[in-house]
Amino acid sequence: MNDTPVRVGIVVGQFHREIASGMLQAAKDQIHQSGAILADTAWVPGSYEAPLVAKHLLKQDFIDVVVVLGFIHKGETLHGDVMGRVVHQSLMDLSLKYDKPIGLGIIGPGATPEQAQLRHSTYARDAVRAALSQHRTLHQRSADH
Repeated sequence: MNDTPVRVGIVVGQFHREIASGMLQAAKDQIHQSGAILADTAWVPGSYEAPLVAKHLLKQDFIDVVVVLGFIHKGETLHGDVMGRVVHQSLMDLSLKYDKPIGLGIIGPGATPEQAQLRHSTYARDAVRAALSQHRTLHQRSADH
């Protein structure tokens, strides 16, 4: 089995900068603890802009997995719900197109800032763990066949 560290690209939506910064730090900590390498970090205005930059990272040979971090807050309208569906579907489509895992660390839609503050570290760490686990599974299956 290949012992080369997994190379991770991160896309961070900065609309809620304080929460996003905490998420990024938690993701970096998890990457380091997992023995992976942070290969690139890209800040985007918000979660809606994440899929295009995630696509760019997925196309790079030096990226094995991508982790997307952000927060889509609960608003007074359904705008966040619609945006959340579009972003989540776009990221899933990109993962399938490029055959590389995307760890989804977007809180919401529908969460309050208080909920996001309580969950930001867990979401970020879980997104990294999920992407790395999926990468491991895919490579084990490739090696077995």
